Amino acid sequence: MKIVILLLIANVFMRFAWYGHLKHTSAPLVGVIVISWLIAGFEYVFQVPANRIGAQSGWSGFQLKITQEIITISVFIVFAVLYLKEPVRWNHAAAFALLLGAVALVFGVSPQKAQAAAVPSPPASNVPAPSAPDQAPKATANH
Repeated sequence: MKIVILLLIANVFMRFAWYGHLKHTSAPLVGVIVISWLIAGFEYVFQVPANRIGAQSGWSGFQLKITQEIITISVFIVFAVLYLKEPVRWNHAAAFALLLGAVALVFGVSPQKAQAAAVPSPPASNVPAPSAPDQAPKATANH
């Protein structure tokens, strides 16, 4: 949970660093870049420890990155609606659902399970399986 909280805080800083200036389009670009870099510096104070703690807790780089992306889009949705005053459309919600699917794939399938799933099964045989040793063969009416 600590990892997620740190990533949330980091992402709030980054949304303002990357997109906050969109409400101030008359500001000089050089000034916007400098201010964005200053804001982004605070993001690193939270992002880097989140990744370090995650790695030390056994999270893979892929798990950290996919988690980061889902948090990024979650924070961005709130940012876009509340700060930029942009509506969420159906295709935005569908894209978000697909990202949630990516999280499920990354955390739900272990490398061992994925490897086992990738190994093809031997082809099915038309020969019936032998009966269990403790079962007598069934008698037929013709014998």
